[in-house]
Amino acid sequence: MARVIPSYCGLPAWTSRAFLTTAVLVATSALAADVLDGNALKRLVHQDCGSCHGLSLKGGLGPDLRSKSLDHYDADVLTDVILDGIPGTAMPPWRPLISEEEAEWIARYLLESEAQ
Repeated sequence: MARVIPSYCGLPAWTSRAFLTTAVLVATSALAADVLDGNALKRLVHQDCGSCHGLSLKGGLGPDLRSKSLDHYDADVLTDVILDGIPGTAMPPWRPLISEEEAEWIARYLLESEAQ
């Protein structure tokens, strides 16, 4: 026997299912956004950023990202560069792929000596 999903507010059952699925996805995303995964972000820095900036972040196609080379920047400037890239260079915008909070975390991480 097929399971019957009731209709809410006079809408067809498939609409109710779609609404509930969307609500669950939005709630899950909101919860996930509250907690940043530092280990995943470190991997992103060392693998994805490292593909241009060198796996040890000492520079390559892109400049050195070690804290001693970035100490004249503040976290807000680095966050903007991470999110929006640098036009006319190989530095792409990451805004379509990461959140502003993740970019802020990465900027602070790069400014700390732990990133070395």
